[in-house]
Amino acid sequence: MSIELFNQLEQQVSNAVEAIEMLKMEAEELREENTRLKQEHDEWERRLNGLLTKFQALETSESTSDA
Repeated sequence: MSIELFNQLEQQVSNAVEAIEMLKMEAEELREENTRLKQEHDEWERRLNGLLTKFQALETSESTSDA
């Protein structure tokens, strides 16, 4: 194997390692963002359920006062 081919192979391996490291970092960032979005979704769902409960209580109190 000539030195030139070896140098090219070494560069390609180095590029591949860099790309893998970047993809690992991106994957970690995406996992963190996904966790944050899930927490945000859970918070919105909790708040929405609270509002729905208040509306249901209001409907119940109106229907019992109408009777």
